[in-house]
Amino acid sequence: MADSKYATYEKKGHVAYVTLNRPEVMNAIHPPGTAELDELWNDFAADRNLWVAILTGAGERAFSAGNDLKYQAERGGELPQLPPTGFCGLTAREGLNKPIIAAVNGFALGGGFELALACDIIIAAEHARFGLPEPRVGLIAGAGGVHRLPRHIPLKIAMGMMFTGKPISAAEAYKWGIVNEVVPAKDLIATAERWAAEIMECSPLSIQATKEAAMGGLGKTYAQAMAGHYPTLVKLFHSKDAVEGPLAFSQKRKPNWSGE
Repeated sequence: MADSKYATYEKKGHVAYVTLNRPEVMNAIHPPGTAELDELWNDFAADRNLWVAILTGAGERAFSAGNDLKYQAERGGELPQLPPTGFCGLTAREGLNKPIIAAVNGFALGGGFELALACDIIIAAEHARFGLPEPRVGLIAGAGGVHRLPRHIPLKIAMGMMFTGKPISAAEAYKWGIVNEVVPAKDLIATAERWAAEIMECSPLSIQATKEAAMGGLGKTYAQAMAGHYPTLVKLFHSKDAVEGPLAFSQKRKPNWSGE
């Protein structure tokens, strides 16, 4: 968006590129940045031509160092007020069924790690580091980290990370299933784009219905999850894509998805 100051936002085909753009402070996020990002994610959610987003940070040093503690300290230590959608307009956002790929290009600490955990797929550069060091500065990973991390990895590993605040390497993150792929830094964005391209070989409505059902079923029994109401699934069954997919298969050609 033209007036973006703390992040860049580009649209290329069906892919949105969101880049945290405060490299001088390791892409730390302050309230004005969260407000701006909230608007960007609102636009991504509303634009029917956008099917996938890639989120990364400017520079080679950091994806994001999380909450801007210096900014907070300069204002008397007052905790930042977050929008209903959460830190960076994403960590508590509900109803966004489009996939988001985090391309982690360095440190993802505190809120930066929470932001990556809020994405659906994480691609990490080899030098990336992940951690929740909030207790070391008298805080807590309250933007979802204390809840998401134990749901992503074994409980004892998660508690060890959260109790010590120590970061882990990209290789360790891959070992525990936090990230999908680890690549050299020079290949990071290209790898995220490859994942996006592979996702977009599928019907966008199918992907959105899949995310809605998968995330909506977490924490429920299998029977409860199967019995759940998923509006995007209903939309999919009455869509042009649901007709196009089997037709393309029968005609032995690639489908032309419309997202409708």
